[in-house]
Amino acid sequence: MRSTLITLLIILSWSSWAQDTPNNSFSLDEAIAHAMENNYSAMNASRDLVDAQKQKWETIATGLPQISGAIGYQNQLIQPVAQIPAEFFGGEPGTFEEVVFGQPQSATATATLKQQIFDGSYIVGVQATKTFLSYSRNNKEKTDLEVRKAVVEAYGNVLLAKESVAIFEKNKATLEKNLYETKRIYENGLGDEESVDQLQITLSSVENQLKNAQRLEKITLQMLNLVMGLPIENETLLTENLDDLTKKQIDLGLLDSEFNIENNVDYKLAQNLNQQRFFELKLAKSRALPTLNAFVNYGGNSFSDRFNFLSSGQPWFESSVLGFDLSIPIFSSLGRSASTQRAKIALEKAKTQFTEAQEQIRLQLESAKSDYILAIEEYGTSKQNLELAERIENKNQIKYAEGLATSFELRQAQTQLYSTQQEYLQSMVSVINKKTELETILNQ
Repeated sequence: MRSTLITLLIILSWSSWAQDTPNNSFSLDEAIAHAMENNYSAMNASRDLVDAQKQKWETIATGLPQISGAIGYQNQLIQPVAQIPAEFFGGEPGTFEEVVFGQPQSATATATLKQQIFDGSYIVGVQATKTFLSYSRNNKEKTDLEVRKAVVEAYGNVLLAKESVAIFEKNKATLEKNLYETKRIYENGLGDEESVDQLQITLSSVENQLKNAQRLEKITLQMLNLVMGLPIENETLLTENLDDLTKKQIDLGLLDSEFNIENNVDYKLAQNLNQQRFFELKLAKSRALPTLNAFVNYGGNSFSDRFNFLSSGQPWFESSVLGFDLSIPIFSSLGRSASTQRAKIALEKAKTQFTEAQEQIRLQLESAKSDYILAIEEYGTSKQNLELAERIENKNQIKYAEGLATSFELRQAQTQLYSTQQEYLQSMVSVINKKTELETILNQ
């Protein structure tokens, strides 16, 4: 029984630990999904959307009934004295008596209900809240697209750095072997010192590149963590490799996708700006209209020579007022006219910018398609070039070992191979990034 209980406790503890342990392994899609919820910019964009919804109600509420209360208390430490003709009290004409009016302490309590009846700016403001909310949604969408793009780029850079480290380590091992064999040949008097020096130069260069790649591997992983909303020192593991991810990103059918410009987020934002300028013009015009408000209040006053206003027997004298406030703009020295004209100019500018934005989006689409095609073509070319460079380097390795090629020729073949390796890695990252740019424009 005791052993069974211990086993159960161990299982429960392990289960709890497994649930609390965060998942540190991410595919590209999982990394994007994580960033959508935890990226700092994405979280603030979500908060901005909630803030816009609250601001919408704040605007609407200004036209709804408003109730306010006020409580006042006064204690006249030295009461003012008034002089009145003494003849009022039967005294001599021409003389005065000093009189103190009222009691030294007083209290007031008032509740006021205000209701806006008509205000042109309020009507326009309520109409504009829909546009503002739409802008906040579109801004959240744009932020999500930018976060997705940033995750893809950061994820690809980490894979690039890892592949670079692996390649440089392989190249270093090959060079160390060549250098060791060449030194042995030279020490036995069958080679020249220049061959040793040539290989040493190449090895030193590769060692420096390896160290740099190892530093970049750490930095790029920290950048990915930052974009995903993780602590930068988090030990994040990537479950995809660069070659497989590149092949998945090659989709020529994407080039034939139907493009609806109204789905493009930059189009939506430009449209929001157009709508905003339209309501600003309506707001400027509304300032020439009268405003009408109504109010009613109810309250009471109480007076005493000491503070007993909370006593049940203290008398309070009621009062109530019902009224209306009508404000009519009459003359503003053409100030309102100038404001309206400026709003009209801003609207015309927004219309022009909207037209320009549509043309820019179409141009960006064509450019993104061209860049994506070029990236795919360069990927295919660099893959073929890498095979050729490996073949050339391998042949020169054999020739060098047989004494048919010089160390200079071997170094040239090796340098060409190393350059082609980096071009191949860059071409894979380019395919991934260019596809993401095209998808961003298409909003897919």
